[in-house]
Amino acid sequence: MNAVADTAVFFGKFLYYFLESVVFKIIPKRKKNVAGEIVLITGAGSGLGRLLAMHFASHGAILVLWDINQEGNMETCRLVKEKGDVKVFAYKCDCSNRKEVYRVANQVKEEVGDVTILINNAGVVTGKLFLDIPDHMVERSFLVNALSHFWTCKAFLPAMIKADHGHLVCISSIAGLVGTNRLSDYSSSKFAAFGLAESLFLELAMLRKSKVKSTIVCPYFIKTGMFEGCATKYPLLLPLLDQEYVAQKVFSAILEEQVYLFIPKFSYFALFLKQIISAKMMIALSEYLGMDTCMTSFKGRIKAEEEQAETERKQQ
Repeated sequence: MNAVADTAVFFGKFLYYFLESVVFKIIPKRKKNVAGEIVLITGAGSGLGRLLAMHFASHGAILVLWDINQEGNMETCRLVKEKGDVKVFAYKCDCSNRKEVYRVANQVKEEVGDVTILINNAGVVTGKLFLDIPDHMVERSFLVNALSHFWTCKAFLPAMIKADHGHLVCISSIAGLVGTNRLSDYSSSKFAAFGLAESLFLELAMLRKSKVKSTIVCPYFIKTGMFEGCATKYPLLLPLLDQEYVAQKVFSAILEEQVYLFIPKFSYFALFLKQIISAKMMIALSEYLGMDTCMTSFKGRIKAEEEQAETERKQQ
């Protein structure tokens, strides 16, 4: 009888939540107010992290900016202050270093307060064939893209649970859902980040801490320095994403407390296809979408900076 009752309850909940999701598609949920929230963004010194900081600043949040690049982080701090009377605190932090993450986290708690919105955005990408990736870069990919999420969540989640208030945001990637050519270290580390974020979401739900929210973001390649040189075969299906567009989507997803955000929308269909087609069909689809060549001209932030410096040197 327990099995019958459990099944009846499951179908009842399933139907209710399905209808609820349909209603919210028609009538959007009320967006939460982030004024006064303490928002910590890792990788805030450039790209998506900087743009998210700008959005939160415009809505009255207290900002905590982390980046290993102190110069870029201070530039973000300066741009944020131009938004008006904004409280912003910038810290140099190497997210690949567990002890440093914990040390700077304690400093934030003492100087700013308990973080209520944590955005794990920092990331690195190598962009090489598997056998060409140096061992230390494989380790760094996991340290920054995945393991740092463990340390930041361990540092700030306890206070969120105690207050029954908070929001965890994981910036993963479509490459964290689908293995990608020339991105074996990046892709696998983003799979790990996605798995952690989803596990935490379910764990918090089981603890009935429903007021500690989660948002997991999986975008395709964003037009930032990190993916300099990447190409797309069919921009209408898989466009290289404008970073301001992604920042706006992520910010809106956080305000609406959306759990999953995949960008672009075509990726929802592609991920569905992955589950039902054969391996050979998946390879054919990947080739059609240009996944076999998208990283061929990849430069990345480091190589692009090196080439720019060399060009400037020749011009002198």
